[in-house]
Amino acid sequence: MLYENGSIRYISAGENEIIRMIYSAVRDKEWLTIKPVITNEWIERGSSSFKIVYRCLYKSREVNFSARYLIEGQSDNKISLSFEGEALDTFEKCRIGFCVLHPVENCSGKPCIITHSDQSTETCIFPVEIDPLQPFRDINSMRWEANGTEFRLDFSGDIFETEDQRNWTDTSYKTYCTPQSLPSPSLIRKGEKINQKVILKVVRSFPEKKGPAVQQTITINPEIHLPLPKIGISRSTRDIPLTENEAGTIKNIGFDHYRTDLHMYTSDWKKKADLAGKEALEMGYPLELALFFDDGFLREVNDLIEWISSCNPRISVILLYHRTWLVTPLILTSLVTPLLKKAIPLLITGYGTNANFAQINFDRPESAPGDLICYSVQPQEHASDNTTLTENLQAQLHTVESARQFSDGRGIWVSPVNIKRRFNANVENYETPHTEDSLPPQVDSRLMSLFGGCWTAGSLKYLCESGLSGATYYETAGERGIIQGDLPSRWPDRFQSVPGMIFPAATVFKFLLQDKFLKVIKSSSSHPLKFDCLVLSDGKKTRIIAVNFTADRQNISITGIPGHAGLRQLHAGNYPDAVSDLKWIDNSPCTRINLIENLLLEPFSISFINTEWIVNDI
Repeated sequence: MLYENGSIRYISAGENEIIRMIYSAVRDKEWLTIKPVITNEWIERGSSSFKIVYRCLYKSREVNFSARYLIEGQSDNKISLSFEGEALDTFEKCRIGFCVLHPVENCSGKPCIITHSDQSTETCIFPVEIDPLQPFRDINSMRWEANGTEFRLDFSGDIFETEDQRNWTDTSYKTYCTPQSLPSPSLIRKGEKINQKVILKVVRSFPEKKGPAVQQTITINPEIHLPLPKIGISRSTRDIPLTENEAGTIKNIGFDHYRTDLHMYTSDWKKKADLAGKEALEMGYPLELALFFDDGFLREVNDLIEWISSCNPRISVILLYHRTWLVTPLILTSLVTPLLKKAIPLLITGYGTNANFAQINFDRPESAPGDLICYSVQPQEHASDNTTLTENLQAQLHTVESARQFSDGRGIWVSPVNIKRRFNANVENYETPHTEDSLPPQVDSRLMSLFGGCWTAGSLKYLCESGLSGATYYETAGERGIIQGDLPSRWPDRFQSVPGMIFPAATVFKFLLQDKFLKVIKSSSSHPLKFDCLVLSDGKKTRIIAVNFTADRQNISITGIPGHAGLRQLHAGNYPDAVSDLKWIDNSPCTRINLIENLLLEPFSISFINTEWIVNDI
């Protein structure tokens, strides 16, 4: 178990994770999470018990809430968390209270006995496919078994229910308050008090079956292989077009398409389309057009077809959205798709949502003309720390598996993937331009870091292993891109890049896309929150990207593909060299390794392993 910033993480029985996290959240009227300031923290440790006391102040322009927390662990295998809170002003809120995260891997498909507020009981099942609704409601207590031990959670102070957080690519189920069926936001008045308590205890323990210690291993299964999906990049949201040098750098990475967003109801869409078409031509990439229509979509699509006829751009994919609908309405798809396919032979079209998988899962689109179901991915809907971002990677695969259940045979297209969300889907349908001088909320400086490269490789692993048709990532240049480009950072105090920097994510894409004829080979990590890998092979040559998500060295072994290979590891020591030259991946010193022997992963390192390098470079 780990205590961190007012939260309890990774409550386990031996090697088996029981609870991923218990924490308290205050979310404002737009569902934005208010980051607390922790004070008066006091920790008492005993030989068989512990006690933690602290205060939290949750304050924003509108929210002002204070609470005193008490966390206690006893020798009788019981942990309790409680708080006494008070509103210091009158404000609107969507949630104040405890949240419990249940790990998907150890809970999926297993029964859970729910005791309701009237003391009646019901046996429910943790969902396997992503549930658009609440699988458990009106929870007074819940009991479930994990690896021979029975656990019980008791809740007081509000009405609790459980949702499937994989809807937002969180790899957990969340038990929370207040029920979604009640109106939100709700008003909390100055002086109003909120008290809650959560108790976790072991109800019954069975004799433990001890097995061998779990070794740090990556297991490769060469018998399970899939084609590499189409991988694209999004156009930069900077106000200026790509320079010739920037376009040349992005061209050399080898993407399959170039996404640009066009709002067809605006007067300047043709200007943006012309610029995007010119950049795509310079890079040699076909366009992925994300088209936003309003109710005049028939007129707008005819304007687009006229532009296509005049400019003759190369277009591979068109995604259809509506300005005011979170999910593409059937009438738009039914009328627009045939017109586009008639104008552009072999065109692939998609429909769905520009927002999270949650939006398309809550409002599953009716079957309509089109080749793809589309949605976007970002890992920071609920939290933003490194650990949470790593935890949430596997849920990207779960979204594809669940989308396939209602796609009616259509391909799954994830576009775009970002490390931070572009807009708040609770109140908006698409991103609007950032007009202030401050750092835009869409920017996350970790994208330029080693961790950003690790997260990118992890996202590619789970999406590629899902068998989806394609995915589009990030942006080209700038503070939301994979390279800084020729211009300096606009916010050098918050995003400390320099002109010409090649961020580690770009090197990951470069290595991945150098040989598109290789197949994606499924692999598994014994400790996926510490390290993981993406494997490509054709049976003769193999490429592996192995990443260390932690600040500690990890010593791992790889099983499933014997032999020797060349290794280039990107880490803090050679970061300056790697971010200075896209050719670092081909020209830096290479180490010969035996794939069945231990491999040392430096902190936050990205290891590029290639069996061809032992022939060409050593």
